Amino acid sequence: MRATHKSRAESSKGKYEQLADHIDHALDFMRATGGTPEDFDSAEFFVSHEGLLLDYESALTRADARTGVRYAASGHMLWIGERTRDLDGARVEYFSRVANPIGVKLGPATTADTALRLVDRLDPDRVPGRLTFITRMGKDKVRDALAPLVEKVTASGAQVAWICDPMHGNTIEAPSGHKTRRFDDVLDEVRGFFEVHRSLGTHPGGIHVELTGDDVTECVGGGHEIDFVDLTARYESTCDPRLNRRQSLDLAFLVAEFLTETARRRRGRR
Repeated sequence: MRATHKSRAESSKGKYEQLADHIDHALDFMRATGGTPEDFDSAEFFVSHEGLLLDYESALTRADARTGVRYAASGHMLWIGERTRDLDGARVEYFSRVANPIGVKLGPATTADTALRLVDRLDPDRVPGRLTFITRMGKDKVRDALAPLVEKVTASGAQVAWICDPMHGNTIEAPSGHKTRRFDDVLDEVRGFFEVHRSLGTHPGGIHVELTGDDVTECVGGGHEIDFVDLTARYESTCDPRLNRRQSLDLAFLVAEFLTETARRRRGRR
């Protein structure tokens, strides 16, 4: 057990050192092209959240003075949750009337017909970038539930972006009563998400995760092997359990590997 833990630590150290080298190369490139690290200060910053409270969203809705197009001004991209995406409900109706990029959470029980009807309601003009489907299937269902959705939505000609939320479908209760997630379950759903898109020749658009830069103990597992008994050490979330700094880095490295493998396979098919 100790040897395994040591080998994982050494592997993580090597990956972190490689990442630091990449950052150094990027900074060198910026300097060579006349840029400076201070240029990061002018980077664009985007805000996204679930559009849950319609009284709040409605109060912050604005119409463009020139075009008359309406926008939800509380954020750039807003999404509709899995539990509130009723096709005849108020949230779908509201977001069909604003021009922001919109996301919709889709759980494992979502049918292809429902997905296509959501496309028709929220993106009738088929505008690229308008609609994102954020899938939250759970590690045991993602491979079977996601494939028919992606296949049929793609066949319809709809240009939606696909994003994986590997957190909400993998929530469990610890013996202590804490709401938590296993890192390996989160990773397996991400892996399944990439496998489905790879098999269909479609594009995995990204991941949607809850994380923090703090060393909290809210999700179990990862390279530093947080166990159920460790949750009480620094469980600080008042809502959903988050990946901590080390777990987030581990996930980032693994997703980078998935992306590299996807790109390699696509080059091989050409």
